[in-house]
Amino acid sequence: MDMHYRTLLRLFAPVILLAAGGCGRALPATSTQRTFASPPSAPQGTFTIDADFPGGNIIADCNEGDTIFLRPDQRDSSEWWFYWNFKVRGAGGRTLRFQFTGNDPIGTRGPAVSTDGGRTWSWLGRQAVQDLAFSYTFEQDSGEVQFCFSIPYLEANLQKFLGRYADSPHLAVHELCRTGKGRSVERIHAGKIDAEPKYRILLTARHHACEMIASYSLEGLLETVLADTDLGQWFQENVEILAIPFVDKDGIEDGDQGKSRRPHDHNRDYLGRSIYPSVRAIRQFVPRWSKGKLKVALDLHCPHISGKYNEVIYIVGSSNPATWQEQKEFAAVLESVREGPRFGPELTAEGLPYHAESSLPFGTAWNTAANYGQYKSCGRWAEEQPGVRLATTIEIPYANVDDAVVTADNARAFGRDLAGALRRYLELNARSDL
Repeated sequence: MDMHYRTLLRLFAPVILLAAGGCGRALPATSTQRTFASPPSAPQGTFTIDADFPGGNIIADCNEGDTIFLRPDQRDSSEWWFYWNFKVRGAGGRTLRFQFTGNDPIGTRGPAVSTDGGRTWSWLGRQAVQDLAFSYTFEQDSGEVQFCFSIPYLEANLQKFLGRYADSPHLAVHELCRTGKGRSVERIHAGKIDAEPKYRILLTARHHACEMIASYSLEGLLETVLADTDLGQWFQENVEILAIPFVDKDGIEDGDQGKSRRPHDHNRDYLGRSIYPSVRAIRQFVPRWSKGKLKVALDLHCPHISGKYNEVIYIVGSSNPATWQEQKEFAAVLESVREGPRFGPELTAEGLPYHAESSLPFGTAWNTAANYGQYKSCGRWAEEQPGVRLATTIEIPYANVDDAVVTADNARAFGRDLAGALRRYLELNARSDL
């Protein structure tokens, strides 16, 4: 690059200003801000790539004209993972090409895009993707456009949801603990919370920070429990839900991958002394709270990018034969709820496909003893708790379920299906639980 167009470096502000630039003099990978001065022949000036917001994640290495070379920021992950989330400003009237380097981090529907500050999202589509890159034409008056691997769900989303039910007698929000960085981890109680319930259910999500679609399904499930409907009233009369929506709260807000953290991630922290405050608090609180009435524990996750086992919703099979039998029973119930008569209008929205045969038996694909190694997952810990009949991990894809396109709405609808299946499962097993 001509020294006339000097490169300026400032640390600790994850904003990248790009113009005509060039890749000849890349700054160190640890740099978090780059400014490439525009040459006189660059009529459109600079534009900004920004990751300085909750959930932001990107490393932009350099640009060649309107092609930007970038990659997901791995941070403390011990294996490559694919989460990224960034904003572009000042690119009105341009068509930019975002070229990822290294492994392919673009999902089955291309990037998710928001042009209204993250309020609504759509998929750009695979037609915009070629050779680990996607292109986007910005409207002339475009202000800020956000791109993400999938549809983000952050603290602001949760608070907006909880605000709708601030006056509900069936909802209580407490603090589980403080994270290592001082953030509050929510402990949500929903359903029958004013007296002793017949059943208790534990719901957890975001052990891996980037697994955002699971949060929409959790929201849909809680929405059903709090609704003034027949199904909602059944929960309010019979079940206390304990939900921990953000197990890796710091990772979510900081924009970390969260998967395979060093020395181990949150979902491998359930054996010995837990190193993460949220996991330690779950292990301390749940046994005191359950009082022998904890019957079901669901841990909601998202799988890998694409391919077999990554474009279907599936239950992760236990190595315990008794638990595996209960998982298969619940899978059959969930399939019947998706395809059969519903409990009421709250379950009539278009949801995501689910097939019981998609369950992943222990010993298949990644679900092996070698994968867990010396550690224990939340699901394996939960099945050991007194009284628990069903404990399982459920994997909900980021973008594609069979031929269905994942949206925030149908991910929530799947959560409503889960609520219906939980009722039916508990009622079917009511006699044996007496």
